[in-house]
Amino acid sequence: MSRTSYSRYVALGDSLTEGLCDPSPARPGSWLGWADRLAGILDGDAHLAGHGLEFANLAVRGRRIADVVGDQVPHALTLRPDLVSVLIGGNDLMSPSADPDDLADRLASGVARLRAGGATVLLANLFDPQFAFFLKPFRGRAAVFNANVWSIARDHGAVVLDVWGVREFQEAGMWAADRVHLSARGHRLLASRAAHTLGVPYAEITATATAEGHPEPADELPFRTWLRVHALPWAARRLRHISAGDGLGPKLPEPAPVTARPRMVGGPH
Repeated sequence: MSRTSYSRYVALGDSLTEGLCDPSPARPGSWLGWADRLAGILDGDAHLAGHGLEFANLAVRGRRIADVVGDQVPHALTLRPDLVSVLIGGNDLMSPSADPDDLADRLASGVARLRAGGATVLLANLFDPQFAFFLKPFRGRAAVFNANVWSIARDHGAVVLDVWGVREFQEAGMWAADRVHLSARGHRLLASRAAHTLGVPYAEITATATAEGHPEPADELPFRTWLRVHALPWAARRLRHISAGDGLGPKLPEPAPVTARPRMVGGPH
């Protein structure tokens, strides 16, 4: 890809992009996440080009493709970004009646609107769910959906962030204790992969250290504890058609300068 430094980045999606399970050292009680980490990389790159980066994160836990296309895309267009990331679909595909082709058609309409607005679209496919036994039944749907993502990108000139093909995401340490959200280590890897996909130079971060330079603790739960704390409450919400994000808005609804970013070993170069 040709080298481009971005000025305004808007992230769309669900809990993965909101940053759940990646605590922010700068804002106790809040989440960081791969998109915020990517914004830090892009901001450093923008400063090398003589300007800064503004960033908004419209992602909210529990959201689905219909929410992104119906709510987040129109919001993003009002912000006039030159880069938009879209990572969505996991919550949709876990519904019993989910049709990955129909879901992809809905997603395509949102990508088309973003591209018509002039933004570069970084369109992520879905993780290979074989890393978790309880997600393996959805692997076929995810594969069909991901095939459609590549077609959407081709048809509309989007850039694909291929997370399915990153084998490191099969490692347990990439995932938080709930086994469905990325750990801080996973968020860092995804941010660096996104930067690489965009052609933005960045420094690699070792897999054994956190962004603050301390050893990363193990985040494993015994199966029975995981079942009680995470799996059963999640299943109960699904049966009651309740989302963990009900009543919540985005954490960064308006673009703001990236003034505090995760410390990277070496930084952009």
